[in-house]
Amino acid sequence: MKQVVQNYKSGELALLDVPVPGCKPGGVLVRSAYSLISTGTELMKVSEAGMSMLGKARSRPDQVAKVVQSVATNGVPATYRKVMGKLDSYTPLGYSLCGVVEQVGAGIEDVAVGDLVACAGNEHALHAELNWVPKNLYARVPDGLAPRHAAFGTVGSIALQGVRQGESRLGEVALVIGLGLIGQLVVQLLAASGVRVVGADPDPGRCELAERLGATACGDPGSAAVEASVAELTGGHGVDQVYLAAGGGSNQPVELAARLCRDRGRVVDIGKCRLDLPWNAYYEKELDVRFSRSYGPGRYDPEYELEGRDYPIGYVRWTERRNLACFLDLLARGSVDVEPLVSHVADFDDAVETYQRLKDGDLKAVAVLFRYPGAAKTPVRTPAPAVAVPAVPQRGTRVPARAAGTPVRLAFVGAGNYATSMLLPHLAQRDGVQLSTVVTTTALSAANAQRKFGFAQATTDLDAVLGDKSVDAVFVVTRHSSHAELTRQALLAGKAVFVEKPLALTEEELAGVLAAVEESGNDRLQVGFNRRFAPLLREARQRFGARTGPANLRYLVNAGRLDHGSWYLQQGTEGSRFAGEGGHFIDTASWLLDADPVSVYAVSSSGNEDLQVVLRYPDGSTATISYVTSGPAGFPKETLDLVADGKALRLDDFVRAAVYDGRPKRWVSSRLPKARDKGQSAELAAFVKAVRTGGPMPVPLQSLVATTAATLAVQAGLAGGAPVTLARTR
Repeated sequence: MKQVVQNYKSGELALLDVPVPGCKPGGVLVRSAYSLISTGTELMKVSEAGMSMLGKARSRPDQVAKVVQSVATNGVPATYRKVMGKLDSYTPLGYSLCGVVEQVGAGIEDVAVGDLVACAGNEHALHAELNWVPKNLYARVPDGLAPRHAAFGTVGSIALQGVRQGESRLGEVALVIGLGLIGQLVVQLLAASGVRVVGADPDPGRCELAERLGATACGDPGSAAVEASVAELTGGHGVDQVYLAAGGGSNQPVELAARLCRDRGRVVDIGKCRLDLPWNAYYEKELDVRFSRSYGPGRYDPEYELEGRDYPIGYVRWTERRNLACFLDLLARGSVDVEPLVSHVADFDDAVETYQRLKDGDLKAVAVLFRYPGAAKTPVRTPAPAVAVPAVPQRGTRVPARAAGTPVRLAFVGAGNYATSMLLPHLAQRDGVQLSTVVTTTALSAANAQRKFGFAQATTDLDAVLGDKSVDAVFVVTRHSSHAELTRQALLAGKAVFVEKPLALTEEELAGVLAAVEESGNDRLQVGFNRRFAPLLREARQRFGARTGPANLRYLVNAGRLDHGSWYLQQGTEGSRFAGEGGHFIDTASWLLDADPVSVYAVSSSGNEDLQVVLRYPDGSTATISYVTSGPAGFPKETLDLVADGKALRLDDFVRAAVYDGRPKRWVSSRLPKARDKGQSAELAAFVKAVRTGGPMPVPLQSLVATTAATLAVQAGLAGGAPVTLARTR
């Protein structure tokens, strides 16, 4: 299928061939009929992409701050790879469309194949021939409403949420500053509510359009006409609400709002304009400044948008889905008319040319629609159920060594930030490796990975990969909740498996993986515990030497706080943070002590975010892992001390290491790395070698199981308040 994309680094716009997205549970697959270009938001994004790197940095200071923090935590090379990887990727455009349901995912009962729906979301209602849309981001189109009008549903919801934030009342007077697409819709919604509206925009054509659509008067914000109209309609008191629907870097809108708003009036920011509030003007009138967040309650909440958990109507009357349905109803009843806003309708095949014309100013428009070809021209793949298991190899099957000179063929399931910044750059440069297929649930991420790393194929069909006999190994680099099941399927398919941590989130998931090993006889498994492969730590361990007595190990992990909206915070589905990454630190401790833990004791503070985990080992050694999220951002992320037999080993964030053995001179690594090498490259080399030669996997299976069991025991220990005894595995 085709999708409109942009490379944020180069500014290139393209109509790209990408895989058809799969129809996941909790949503529907929709074939687009019309999608709407947001001439404000989207063109701002397109313009930013055409800036120099310095210009991009100036336009997004929030992202620059994140980069600076990443440099402090991960070093310059790793941060550079991550940033360049994001910039030099195709990103999607679009967030408002109407289309026909082609496939219904499990758990969906409110729509059927063939229904017309309006869809929302900058990750789901894209300018693409097909989109997977979760339940709370679509609404059925009322009978009789034209698809081209229903495509306005998302931007209509944005305008509607802004009006709700203004709490307008019958008979009031409002000022709308900025009469672009959102502003024109706000004007109509206010007029339909019995509010008299004054509009302000420097474009005479937009002012005339707003007056035709219900505004009482409109004019240039710099002229006296707007102020005179407000004075006449309000008896000189000023408007009850001001809606900022303008963009750009001028501070004129907020200054005009203060001047024309009544005492204790409301100012609602809907657009993205400069907000240097003149303190005296806003203070003296005690103005109520409010922000309108996109389509309404539920926006940016992954449990609402992705998991379909609705808010009770008694507590949240207007969610983003209910706003979407409400706006469609207003359109169907004729309370709002969007046809006069349609400046141009372009065939989807002409998408790139249309964007270019808009950017260059050749096409001046309030709203532009893409019209898609008929559904019959683009057949839809019908995937097998996600849990279907391919043919199971005979018990005792082992992955054979590769014939001399033949490459190891690898498939990736998942191509997110970690895969594209920390794994694939090492594999793409490695001789004797062929990147065969990349599988993702979203079409564009697969296409990006194929373009950047040279995969032979990109798809959303997992079963096709597991059934491909030419694939030697499968990398599972998806969200935590899917690791165990994908690993189980790949093992049963006879593949060697590299799964990023964690291997499992529950004891039942771990048992399922082990059952697959038993059933298939395939134990070719590696979990991404990369720290034991870090060159600096391995050299420090060698210089520390053998020990004869028990050891004490202290590991401080300054994990830091997560950004709001991070999927790591979805503990209901993805497990706790420690369940997701704690295996890294337990594995490192066990490798340094050359044993598996026999018991785990865990205590918590700050609502289970800060943990103290004490591991006890068979020879009496102990390891204490302090996992904290409340530490300062500038403090090193990982520091480790190991003391035994009168010797001590210290590791400082994989930048420097030292061994103290009682002699006057201490050893400090003479190869201080410019970056924090945490072992990914060496780990991947060891895994590829094992697949190629048929030799032992880099980490014994019993060690992977012991580390996973110890990680799971932390949560059990927190719940029970007592040490948890672990079964011995070696």
